[in-house]
Amino acid sequence: MFDWKRQRIEGYERWTGLNSMMQITIAPELGSKVISLKNVRTGREWLAQPDQGYGNGGYASSFAASDGSGWDEIFPTVNGCNYPTFPWQGVELPDHGEVWSLPWQTSAQDGKLRCEVHGIRFPYHLSKTYSFTEEERLRIDYRVRNLSPFPFSFLWAAHPLFRVKEGMEMIVPSELNKIVVSYSQNRRLGEMGDAHFWPNPCMDAGEIRLDRIESEAARTAEKFYFQGELPEGRAALYDPGTKERLTLLFPKEKVPYLSIWANYGGYRNQYHVALEPATGFLDDLSYAMEHGQAAIIKEHGTYHWFLEIEMSLADQA
Repeated sequence: MFDWKRQRIEGYERWTGLNSMMQITIAPELGSKVISLKNVRTGREWLAQPDQGYGNGGYASSFAASDGSGWDEIFPTVNGCNYPTFPWQGVELPDHGEVWSLPWQTSAQDGKLRCEVHGIRFPYHLSKTYSFTEEERLRIDYRVRNLSPFPFSFLWAAHPLFRVKEGMEMIVPSELNKIVVSYSQNRRLGEMGDAHFWPNPCMDAGEIRLDRIESEAARTAEKFYFQGELPEGRAALYDPGTKERLTLLFPKEKVPYLSIWANYGGYRNQYHVALEPATGFLDDLSYAMEHGQAAIIKEHGTYHWFLEIEMSLADQA
């Protein structure tokens, strides 16, 4: 039986799980943020670490004022917006949602770690359960319960800020060939809603290769979604220098979209990349609902999905 270790370090409760391949540490009081994800065999830390310690400004604070590290849960929106329909019409959704800035309840049993939280402005209960299914694979099972007698729409996105270096590769299903811009600093890729080819976005953008990690000196920051629903729930980061790969696997029927946040020193002088499986399209819940691209939970219903993290040491397939 696998056990989780509970500690209190620097004022925060932390839960750590470990097997022969990977180690993960979660801080429940910080929105159940994953603060460390390591390959035990190589010693590699896959998540970006904070410059000045962990923390955020509390519920509904600006995400930009948080520590800019680790892996946060984004729900029920990415961009701040107002819920567009009855019975919550006009209710404001905070920046990057509610749950990343709330403390979660956490418990360990039978080798699994369960984290859960209730919504503040909306009647839902969100839970996730971590378990090691194989030596090289960690699984997170998610469940949202709608506690109201009305349908509830949401946008969930994983938000792992991965520690990267120039020349690493982002690998997505080969059928994907177009992206839609959500944000582009200095409009390098244009405005929100502009479409481009993947991995070479446009002829007038020079030698940009969106599937290759650029230098920190590039001073760019961009967020884009792959156009349309995914043919396969899979995305990976690969380091050709060390042959290390981290792969995210998820059910495309429940998590049909994928976005990438690529920050090469352009935003807050930080350097990281996020592969973000998502249940909705283009960050803004109100936009996703308007275009029929948000997940919906029926009255008193539930919505289930999972995310698996696989670490490997192999040549690129």
